[in-house]
Amino acid sequence: MPRFSIIVPSHGVAGRLSQALDSVLTQSFGDFELIPVCRTPDCPAADVSAARAARDTRVAPAYSPPEAGLSGARNTGARAATGTYLLFLDGDDTLAPGALTALDARLARTGEVDVLYFEHERTPWWEGEPANPAAPLLAGAPDGAFAPDTAPRLTGVQLPAWSAAYRRVFLAEHGLAFPDGHFTDVGFGGRVAAAAGRMAVLRSVVVRHLVRRQGSRLNQPGTHHADLLDQAELVLTEAAALQLSDARRETLFEQVFAAVLKTAAHPRRLPSRRTGFGKGSPRRAFFRRASALYAAHRPAGFRPPGGSLGVQHRLLARGAYAMFRALRGANRAVSAARGAVPYPRGLRTRLLYRAHLRRPLDENLVVYCAYWGRGYACNPAAIHAKARELAPHLRSVFLVEPGQERTLPPGVEHAVIGGRRYWEVLARAKYLVNNANFAEGVVKRPGSVHLQTQHGTPLKKMGVDQSTYPVVAAATGSFGKLLGRVDRWDFNLSSNRHSTQMWERAFPGSYEHLEYGYPRNDVYYTATAADVARVRAELGVPEGATAVLYAPTHRDWETGFGAGGLDLEAFCEAAGEDVVVLLRAHYFYDRGGARGRTGRVIDVTGHRSSEDVCLAADALVTDYSSIMFDYANLDRPIVVYADDWEVYRETRGVYFDLLAEPPGPVARTPEELARIFRDGAYAGAESSAWRAAFRERFCEFDDGRAAERVVRRVLLGEPPEAIAPVTPLAGRVPAPAATPLVRSQ
Repeated sequence: MPRFSIIVPSHGVAGRLSQALDSVLTQSFGDFELIPVCRTPDCPAADVSAARAARDTRVAPAYSPPEAGLSGARNTGARAATGTYLLFLDGDDTLAPGALTALDARLARTGEVDVLYFEHERTPWWEGEPANPAAPLLAGAPDGAFAPDTAPRLTGVQLPAWSAAYRRVFLAEHGLAFPDGHFTDVGFGGRVAAAAGRMAVLRSVVVRHLVRRQGSRLNQPGTHHADLLDQAELVLTEAAALQLSDARRETLFEQVFAAVLKTAAHPRRLPSRRTGFGKGSPRRAFFRRASALYAAHRPAGFRPPGGSLGVQHRLLARGAYAMFRALRGANRAVSAARGAVPYPRGLRTRLLYRAHLRRPLDENLVVYCAYWGRGYACNPAAIHAKARELAPHLRSVFLVEPGQERTLPPGVEHAVIGGRRYWEVLARAKYLVNNANFAEGVVKRPGSVHLQTQHGTPLKKMGVDQSTYPVVAAATGSFGKLLGRVDRWDFNLSSNRHSTQMWERAFPGSYEHLEYGYPRNDVYYTATAADVARVRAELGVPEGATAVLYAPTHRDWETGFGAGGLDLEAFCEAAGEDVVVLLRAHYFYDRGGARGRTGRVIDVTGHRSSEDVCLAADALVTDYSSIMFDYANLDRPIVVYADDWEVYRETRGVYFDLLAEPPGPVARTPEELARIFRDGAYAGAESSAWRAAFRERFCEFDDGRAAERVVRRVLLGEPPEAIAPVTPLAGRVPAPAATPLVRSQ
């Protein structure tokens, strides 16, 4: 039997779960079992857990469906546990170094206790000093093991579930589990403390709790706040049955209603419309039920605290909602002042935008933008095309920079960025779709839907993960403003579980992940041989030639494009007489100019569709560009040219070691690159095996129907269960190459 069972629910935190698990596995005290609780065996968190379980037998993953919530996940872990003491750790928190050693030593001194409370740090997600809110509460407790009556302030209500260790047999004997619903820590903690016969405290930090940028879900507006009253009633009812001492009952009552009044007095937590709480407004109904609970459970002789909280106690005891509402009005005024929204620069533009914001949303208007207005491209263009087919009632407007209007296909309505119509459609649109971000001054209106489509799978560090890389951070600008834009997102697209986890880390927010694939990649499964031949002819690829697409990425420390130091004409000569190169520079260097050709090198940087260029290519050579993840859908050869990998990795930051898990052969010099093509290794069996593993990981959700899934879910509002499932990789047939090769699948 292990000394400790550490239970880690992972719902919604797969991006940081590895840090939580590793903080346990690297503890100096090793007598424990680690139970990560995942939604299903094939969810992103399960992959992280399985990787640890494969390396360490102390890791035993368990599964709890998402509808069971946090309480269900914790209870599932507790049922699977065999340790003497249970610890609960959130999936984005960590154990402090030496934490288990300190717990074991403390328990050795106190002897067996039902619950051992300890300190925890609340660490700001970005910057600032950590707080230790449990320290004052634990400071007054006796030094050794003690009976609860000697420390009545320790009611369990004010401490989260992950700020204590619980004796497993004690929980089982008293039938103590996490109650259903929200605010489950209140119900569990209060019942545990009420039933405990012997306690102890450890006055040192055991858990480091990462405060989420978007704040606790429990503090968000909604009808879930009714659950707080359910938990309060549960705790107070069970405490009454246990006949606690007067001091414990009064303290428990005071702490429970401190939490209740904090919600009742908050101007934004309770919705103003009638839903979920019974008759009348939710705020009034919450107050009335809280007042009834107050009257039913108030201990004889209880004296309310002083100050404004005492005033709230008295108003609640009297059921004086009108006066309580007037008191809450002051908080609402302060909240409204803090909620002032930014507006675009320029007095006339601000006035125009404000005027349009006062008009109703246009329920049938969709605004699209790609690459900061470069034109009709990428995921927004693919979604737009599918919406014209599946949702013809919707009116679409594409946003473009001045001068890019000519790049739009016939019949695509547009607005020029910065113009009067631009601000009008941004203010009125129900749906806003972008693969980057809309302007700083764009307001997220209630009822509007923002879809972030992204424009690649992340190898390089993104978002706030860039902050520790000075060259990149300097070019990124304000991370605070970046995250303000993230707060507008309602949905975020992902083409594989790796991306889902990295987006969660890089762009912390409250949006919903849509693991539907990238719509722009649909064409890799829907294009025909005729389409491939047409594109090759348009690009000027000679009949019978082997077209090698060379697509290097941008270097943040460089100011221009230099083809990565490769002499492409020399490469063609050395690689084979039938080889031509399709040169596609990063879009930062695309100024929309005409394509050109020099010898056997065809510059396709100005071609508006990277998908067309990929269809035309028989093989891809890239360094660290995300184009490799998209091109892998075609199941055609990929070669990585990594002449400056160490510099790129240290300067830009990466999420995984590309050279250890490449999509094909890796070349470090021009000579190696030419040899790989000259001797056919680029299309050999080993290359095929690398590509197969790469596709399994990174082509997970791209199956040719991503755009349809997005349109149905986001623009047509169909429920998730009605959306077509992703076709397994083995069942997909990519577009045929001009030069047939042996497939890896």
